[in-house]
Amino acid sequence: MIRKNPRGDLPQIHPGAFVDPTAILCGRVIVKENVFIGPYAVIRADEMDANNHIDPIVIGAHSNIQDGVVIHSKSGAQVSIGQRTSIAHRAIVHGPCTIGNNVFIGFNSVLFDCVIEDGCAVRFNAVIDGCHFPAGFHVPSTMRIGRTTDLATLPKVSVDASDFSEDVARTNNELVLGYKKIQNEF
Repeated sequence: MIRKNPRGDLPQIHPGAFVDPTAILCGRVIVKENVFIGPYAVIRADEMDANNHIDPIVIGAHSNIQDGVVIHSKSGAQVSIGQRTSIAHRAIVHGPCTIGNNVFIGFNSVLFDCVIEDGCAVRFNAVIDGCHFPAGFHVPSTMRIGRTTDLATLPKVSVDASDFSEDVARTNNELVLGYKKIQNEF
C-alpha cells in the first residue's frame, strides 16, 4: 500500500522497483531502481521535526528490504540505505540512520542512530545503538553494540560473510525481475 503521510508527502518509487502489495510505504520515501521490497515491510517517513520538516527515507538502487522489515525515523531525521544493501527479515532500522553500500543487516537486528559504512555485515539478532562503523566491519549474531563499545574488538568481514551478503543481494535482484513479470497476476 502506497500512501501519503499527514503532511501530504507521497512515496516516489522507481518504475523498475518491486514493492509487494502487502508492504506499506508512507510519506517521504524514495525507492531507487531495481529495489525489492518484500511482504509486510513497513517504511514510514511521517514524523516531522519542530519546524515541520521531514528528511526522506532513501532506499538505494539494487537493494532489498525483506519480509517484515520496519524502517522509520524519529522527528523527521533521515534514513539512507545505500546500493546493493540487504536488510533481512524482520530487521528494524530506526533513524537517524545511514547504511552504506554492499551492507548486510541480518534477521531481527535493530539499528538506531547509527552509521554503517560500506561493506559491513551485521549478523542476526544484533543491536546497534549510537555507533559509527567504519567500512568492512563484522558484527557477530546476538551482539549488542553501543556508544561505549570498543570497535577495535570487532572482526573485519570475512570472505565467506562477504560472499553470503553478495549472494543475498543478487538473489533479491533476480526476484525484482521475476515479480515484475507476474505482478498483474495477483
